[in-house]
Amino acid sequence: MIDKKLLLQDFEMVALSLKKRNNAMDDELECLREVITHYKKQLIELESLQAFQNRVSKEFGIKMAQKVDTSDLKKELENNKIKLNELSKSVGELEQQIDLKLSIIPNLVDEKTPLGASEEDNIEIKKILTPRNFTFKPKEHFELAQQNGWIDFESGVKLAKSRFSVIRGFGAKIYRALIHLMLDFNEKNGFEIIYTPALVNEKMLFGTGQLPKFKEDVFKIENENLYLIPTAEVTLTNLYNDTIVSVEKLPIKMTAHTPCFRSEAGSAGKDTRGMIRQHQFDKVELVAITHPKESDVMQEHMLESASEILKALELPHRFVQLCSADLGFSASNTIDIEVWLPGQNCYREISSVSNTRDFQARRAKIRFKENQKNQLVHTLNGSSLAVGRTMVALMENHQQADGSIHIPKALEKYL
Repeated sequence: MIDKKLLLQDFEMVALSLKKRNNAMDDELECLREVITHYKKQLIELESLQAFQNRVSKEFGIKMAQKVDTSDLKKELENNKIKLNELSKSVGELEQQIDLKLSIIPNLVDEKTPLGASEEDNIEIKKILTPRNFTFKPKEHFELAQQNGWIDFESGVKLAKSRFSVIRGFGAKIYRALIHLMLDFNEKNGFEIIYTPALVNEKMLFGTGQLPKFKEDVFKIENENLYLIPTAEVTLTNLYNDTIVSVEKLPIKMTAHTPCFRSEAGSAGKDTRGMIRQHQFDKVELVAITHPKESDVMQEHMLESASEILKALELPHRFVQLCSADLGFSASNTIDIEVWLPGQNCYREISSVSNTRDFQARRAKIRFKENQKNQLVHTLNGSSLAVGRTMVALMENHQQADGSIHIPKALEKYL
């Protein structure tokens, strides 16, 4: 969450940063402003009552020792204590209201994040590798998948519903090979390989920011306080939930391959054909927990680690700086990696590497001790990579005129 102390000290600065995201937050901010104004007023009154109680209690003690009549003072103390208890309860309830409202308010926008009104204002940073010139009209991945017998879309619908797929035969071997390749590259770059549960409780989803605001985006298990993970960011980050990490152990670098589950609420009609937008997909995730001074460098390291894999697979891609309006809820700064898809004749997102600063750490209570003082870490997350989308990119970029798929040399040893 946003730092409550910062919010109380400089509401206007916080509001200005949040308004960079979009104008839809005006009502939420105005409501928060009213609660904070009321809270501050009651807090001043509470402190005044506490000061009165302390001063008169001392005076009461002195008069008792002097054996002077204290009946009036006693009545004043009793009346003040009643007001004190009532106001203390009211202030506590207002604090809970502020915390609840803060839990659904996104992260502050980083200074490095450019101002923008939509994804159209995202900024290309650089391109890596040049897209191939085809001597024929390139097909889209779903055409190639069916021609080669790699992906069975009809069976996915039969077994579950739309936005599910079945990968078969050599396609399944390629899929598995991609996962191994990604994990090997990440381990070489210093990320510990971890396998985690695909189910988590509500507290973990709160820690990384999916709950309470995005409840409709996750699948809940009926009659259980358990949810299917939308990404391994949830499990990897929350391995350190409510933990004080020794500063000597920072940075902590982790990678995991997991299935991911998303309801895709609000995406009706988008990418309905093929594997671009699925309810279930596999992803290899990168997560880092760092000292606040190291998070910017770590973001660059994570981007280069994901880019290395795409270069090894001979897939043209680019880095794109997201503008303020296109940021995710927990992100303060995000750089996307978009891969070239010749069948669609455009770049499509295949990874997002986000620095959440101390936003998730505050929600999940992840701290480190330095100079005898507990401080919040910074957390970062990024895809390395979405396996299905990587397979899509491989098929479209390495397709041959007869519809067969060339296999990049980097994958050969895994096959």
